[in-house]
Amino acid sequence: MKVRLEKVKGTRDMLPEEMAKRRWVFERIREVFERYNFHEVLTPTFEYTTLFQLRSGEEVVEQLYAFEDKGGRNVSLRPDMTSSVARLYVNSFQNAAKPIKWYYIANMFRYEEPQSGRYREFWQAGVELIGSDRIEADAEVIALFVESYLATGLEDFTVNIGDRVLLDEFARMLGVKDDIGLMRLIDKKDKLSKEDFVGALKEFGLSEEGVEKVLALIEIKGRPDEVLPKAEDLFTSEKAKEEIKRLYELVDLLDAYGVKARILIDLGIARGFDYYTSVVFEAIAPNDLGIGSIGGGGRYDNLIEVFGGKPTPATGFAIGIERLIPILEWKGLIPEPKLRPDVYVIPIGRESALRKTAVGIVSALRKAGVKADVELTGRKLRKALDYAGRLGIPYVVLVGKKDLEEGKVTVRDMETGEQKTVEKERVVEELRKLLGST
Repeated sequence: MKVRLEKVKGTRDMLPEEMAKRRWVFERIREVFERYNFHEVLTPTFEYTTLFQLRSGEEVVEQLYAFEDKGGRNVSLRPDMTSSVARLYVNSFQNAAKPIKWYYIANMFRYEEPQSGRYREFWQAGVELIGSDRIEADAEVIALFVESYLATGLEDFTVNIGDRVLLDEFARMLGVKDDIGLMRLIDKKDKLSKEDFVGALKEFGLSEEGVEKVLALIEIKGRPDEVLPKAEDLFTSEKAKEEIKRLYELVDLLDAYGVKARILIDLGIARGFDYYTSVVFEAIAPNDLGIGSIGGGGRYDNLIEVFGGKPTPATGFAIGIERLIPILEWKGLIPEPKLRPDVYVIPIGRESALRKTAVGIVSALRKAGVKADVELTGRKLRKALDYAGRLGIPYVVLVGKKDLEEGKVTVRDMETGEQKTVEKERVVEELRKLLGST
């Protein structure tokens, strides 16, 4: 009985065309990260489960791919990279010069229901800036967040900024003791209908007046110059006033970075991770694909201490690659990949001298920086030319017995059908000239 093996639900096989598009996106994001002087790190794919249980958030913990390994250790595939990077810092870099600026491009795992832009294995590109509690660090990270999207050609998007300090103060104003629980509910507001959201707030224990105040809060969003004065009217505590002052400073710095036009203030943003402590943000790109946030981040000043390190401020973000790429494709912003060689070398016959000459030519072309391939299946000439035509290969080198006896080969232009004989020793030079490589 034959066993039919399928890929696991929520995962994907990525073929060469998709990989080429992903590499195009990765390269553009990576280039911006490095211009900002961030340096690449990579942590293990799995960690002790406790690492993620400490402060990742209820929903993330429920979605862990957790298991006991053969040594009886409870481990989990990483659901995000921030916790792993914080653990790395605590293990080896607490005495390093600050700030530490790290970036990563890696795969994550969460057991959630697959849908548009959401898989159980997914990739993120992100940064962590560790060691500065100043608003300049938040501005640096948010400016980089904006420029990373711009580098991919995306123009129609906003970065919406919220603040966990203000949400904590709001919970205090409502008399709510379980502020984390309220944050989790507010974070789910876009995933629920208004009726279900109101029902969840009431089930949480809020009065009708409390529910109305939450609904009013999440509607406070717009341009900073319009929203921050409203926040000043709503929040009266000294702690809240100080945080609003920081937000004004942040917006001024983002203006200096040249990215203020893309910034909105949204006091209803909570983000799903429990470790955020102050400024939080997410990117939204309008689309017809059912994709919401395409990335987000924020400040997490307590996480490193929770993991056993000295109190250390930090901030960062992650870009959701599986959410970004479909939008870029939908907008036609990713160039169609060229999955073919520029030159295809065909020996016309099976004689050893022909095959060795063909291999020698393709090797010389590759060493000269030309993307080249050689016939490997023993096709007859007509079928080999048909193959080259289907792939759209611009030039073919024909290695025939008669030409070779004269020290020559034939170069064929596949678009025009024109052919010319070339000295074997000059074929690389000739093809580089035809391809515009010289």
